[in-house]
Amino acid sequence: MTLLQAANMEVVSGDAGIMGFSNTTSILLLVAIAVVGYIVEWRLRSIFSRYSDVALDSGKTGGEIALEMLHAHGIYNVQVVRVRGLLTDHFNPTTLTVALSDATFNSSSVTAAAVACHECGHALQYMTGYSPLTLRTRLVPIINFSSRIASWIIIAGIALLASTGNAALCWLGIFFVSMSALFAVVTLPVEYNASARALAWLRTNDIIAEDKMTGARESLRWAARTYLVAALGAIATLIYYITLINSRRR
Repeated sequence: MTLLQAANMEVVSGDAGIMGFSNTTSILLLVAIAVVGYIVEWRLRSIFSRYSDVALDSGKTGGEIALEMLHAHGIYNVQVVRVRGLLTDHFNPTTLTVALSDATFNSSSVTAAAVACHECGHALQYMTGYSPLTLRTRLVPIINFSSRIASWIIIAGIALLASTGNAALCWLGIFFVSMSALFAVVTLPVEYNASARALAWLRTNDIIAEDKMTGARESLRWAARTYLVAALGAIATLIYYITLINSRRR
């Protein structure tokens, strides 16, 4: 269930929730975070567009730079592949591939270099056993399951609560929602650390001229902020559901 869908659910205004949150307050929080999310997404695309037009002096493409960074760290069993789409870049630990979108793989821009090295940063995390990445990877199957059923369990739980007064099913749904919030929070150090590794390597190896490093930093910072907004949204959604269930128990 999306933030806006959650915000549109019926609530009882003025009921007390957790930590002083009422249903109305939690909905306003959800809406505010959704608006901030749109702004951050717009800003990210604007930054990416701007620095996608700033060419590297070396003329190397994102695909070439990714391989160079991997090999510089002694990693030869990770492939760099091209995938379709915009902002679809990712590292897949299952197949050991750094997947770069067309705009990154073939481009010799500042943005392409930053994104390519960020994804290689995830490969480095995997190879060195970076604990937040290990935890996030272990949570993936749980999240794949819980994200499909959480809202349905809560809806069924609220119906059961209304008819029998039993909230057990509601709290099971809350548990699944909390797993999504945990996943979003664990993702933050993973993303910020990958960006830090990318920027350090780019600077140390003079891949991007110093006068153009601002573009790389801005690109990765705004990309990281999308994950921060997602984490805040997941926490706010958890608060919303708890206040909703508490209000129905009264």
